Order: sequence, then structure tokens, then C-alpha cells
Amino acid sequence: MKSLPRFLVIALSGLTLLAHATPSAAADKVLKVGVSAGPYGDILREAARLSEKEGLKAEIIEFSDWNQPNAALQSGDIDLNNFQHRFYLANQIKARGYKLVPLDESILVPAGIHSKKYAKASDIPDGSKIAIPNDPTNAARALLLFEKASLLRLKPNAGLSASTLDVVENPKKLQILEIDAAQLPRSLDDVAAAFVSSNYAYLAGLDLNKALVAETTDAQAKPYFTLVFAAREDRKDDAQIQQFIGIYRSQPVKDFIGKKFNGSILAAW
Repeated sequence: MKSLPRFLVIALSGLTLLAHATPSAAADKVLKVGVSAGPYGDILREAARLSEKEGLKAEIIEFSDWNQPNAALQSGDIDLNNFQHRFYLANQIKARGYKLVPLDESILVPAGIHSKKYAKASDIPDGSKIAIPNDPTNAARALLLFEKASLLRLKPNAGLSASTLDVVENPKKLQILEIDAAQLPRSLDDVAAAFVSSNYAYLAGLDLNKALVAETTDAQAKPYFTLVFAAREDRKDDAQIQQFIGIYRSQPVKDFIGKKFNGSILAAW
């Protein structure tokens, strides 16, 4: 049998080495998952701990505000994020042209209206300041909760498109301040009441059970505070992403959430 030319043998050897190296390189790739600072990251880190046992390495990257995780996902700096509900994601996609898609649900994070000064919403004096998030969908969510507290009334069917322009009744003449969500717990020293989401409430030691009014977990309200994983459109079927989400949505992680957060954050599966 005629021997192969030397250059072809070298080339074939290189291909053989590459074929052996490729699966290992894929297995060694670290999945980068973005999250806003706070308890959401604790849950993701627990999922990452479990995923490493399954051969998947995941790095949890915390961001200081709600704008950064989607920007990082769009740019490819991270592979996946988990910090937002579908309405916030849809708003960001519309406003910024992101090519992102929602995937599976992760946790339920009902928010509340908190106060350091008053025990009941009705105790808030005329002319007081109240604070809501400064992003559109969560601002609407906050206004709906202040309406539930009977402190103001919105236009009928304003829903999650509501803004301060949709306030049609404000009998106490409350001043509505729009503040970055991460700063809302700190604002409680200066305002009568503020809408605070569960992650920032948890960090600030605020108890949802002691809120002036809290979001309920009924079917109508649930979509407003159910978080979803998000990925780029071209990565939504990625095997590593799907594997990590599957591990996250497992009974051990559900048990971890129940034990650590005692009802302030709930598993959505």
C-alpha cells in the first residue's frame, strides 16, 4: 500500500487532535449568567453549585442596576440573565432594539409599598412624597399598587402602560417621585412610602408581611412579578443554557428558595 504524503499525514493528525479537543473545549466553557444585585443571585449561585456537579460551569455576574444585564446580554458579554419580568423585557426590546427572547419562568417576586413612618396607607398625610421606580413597566406596577392602597386612582384600564399622567384622582395631593429602583429602600428616610421590589426589600431588611399593601399571588397579578430567564434569539436553544435552566428549575433549588426566603420569594415551577 502506498504511503500518504507527509504533509497530508500531519494535516490528518491535526484534524484528529481537533476532533478530540472540541468536546473538551465546549465542556470547559463557562456559562455567564447576569443578575441584579441581591437575593436573585443567591438562587442562581445555588443552581451554579448544583450545575457544576453535572459538568456545567456557571459564573453568576451581578449588576448594579436594571439596565445593564440586558445590554450585556445583547453584546454577548453574558449568555443568559434572570432579573426581570416579561413586561420589562418587552419594553427594553421595544425601546432599544434588543434581539432578546424570554425563556422559562424562574421565581415569583411580589413587591410591596413600604413605610418607615406610617403603619397604614390611610395615615399618610396630605402633600406627602411617595416614590416609585423610574422605569416604565415597574412604575406602572407601583402606581397600580398605590391605587390598590386607595391613595390615588388611575384611568380605567391603564394597566401596565400607566404613568403619572394617568393619575385622575390624587385626593391627598401626593408628590410622586420617580427614583432608580435600587435606591427606593434608601428613599424611605425621606418619603412617606415607596414601592420596593422583593430583591431590594430583602437586602434592606424590609418584611413584605409588614408592607402597607403588597402584591397578591392571584392569577391576574402573577405575570407582573414572575421573573423569566432571557437569552439572545440566536442562543435560545443553546444546550448549556437549557441545561442550566433545567437545573435551576429543580426540586433542590425550589427547596433552597423556600428555606432561605420564607415566602418572600417563591419558585414559579
